[in-house]
Amino acid sequence: MRKSSLRRACTALVAVTSLALAATACGGTTKKDVSKENASAASDAKANPNAELKKGLTVGFLPKQVNNPYFTSADKGGEKALTELGSKYKEVGPSSATDTAGQVSYVNTLTQQQVDAMAVSAQDPGALCTALKQAMKNDIKVVTYDSDTKPDCRNAFVSQASAEDLGRTEVQLLAEQIGYKGEIAILSAAQTATNQNTWIDFMKDELKDPKYKDVKLVKVAYGDDDAQKSFQQTQGLLQEYPNLKGIISPTTVGIKAAAQYLSGSKYKGKVKLTGLGTPNDMRKYVKNGTVEAFELWDPAKLGELAARTAVALSSGQITGKEGETFKAGDMGEYTIGKDGVISLGKPTVFDKKNIDQFNF
Repeated sequence: MRKSSLRRACTALVAVTSLALAATACGGTTKKDVSKENASAASDAKANPNAELKKGLTVGFLPKQVNNPYFTSADKGGEKALTELGSKYKEVGPSSATDTAGQVSYVNTLTQQQVDAMAVSAQDPGALCTALKQAMKNDIKVVTYDSDTKPDCRNAFVSQASAEDLGRTEVQLLAEQIGYKGEIAILSAAQTATNQNTWIDFMKDELKDPKYKDVKLVKVAYGDDDAQKSFQQTQGLLQEYPNLKGIISPTTVGIKAAAQYLSGSKYKGKVKLTGLGTPNDMRKYVKNGTVEAFELWDPAKLGELAARTAVALSSGQITGKEGETFKAGDMGEYTIGKDGVISLGKPTVFDKKNIDQFNF
């Protein structure tokens, strides 16, 4: 995911573009023709958690955009897992992160190539549906990762982290840095951003815990995911609240802009900053002492889990129904949640000790 795409991801866990394009059904040779009766039987299939993992499968990865650091990292994680599992990895995808029509074409291509499963990061929640449903009718397992489509258009969605984990852990990170005492503020994206507001609700709920009795949230500011406005909002917060001890910015645009302002001000090292950021954006601010620690998910682990989910589906260990569990190698056991969602887990914390291990 290039920076602009990742920024959209951090302001919307399920990033969406225009819902203007409709997918077309694929044609040509497919794995097998599935009758309505067989399709119905497949939907009613029962999981066998003790089934042996199949080898020799082909899993196609379709990111939003090829040749960008975020998806390169994610898909390499998928490739590594598939190699370990004795299956084949292939990657296809558009060069633009907004080429929804291109993604539809690549879904059709993977279907025609008779892959066993595909892992797709959807540019649009609805435009890929017709093509993905056609793939599933041809007995191809469909996993979405990073960005979802509609639940009935795939077998499972591998989510970066739960909204609750993202909200609560950011408060926990900042509270530790300020010694659980002082005024804090939140620098969000747009005031109408649903996912941002959900995270903030969890932040506020976390702050109700008695251990935060000396931590006071004084304001939620909105930078609209604009670098200049976020920079100005940071400056405004510090002018309005001279005793401010910390800022949480749950958006990659906001945290980078806030770090930029703090690093050149008298507040550097004094006002703590955390939130959701990328290692490449935040590396210099961590190394120069502006930021102690921030978080995001590890895309390589996200890709690995997507690959392992695809193989588990193809092997019949899971079907994508809520409550099913499967073992994802060294990653541990995962349980499928509502609407076929599988959460990667708590976000990864980046600091001086590990930030150079990541490139996205």
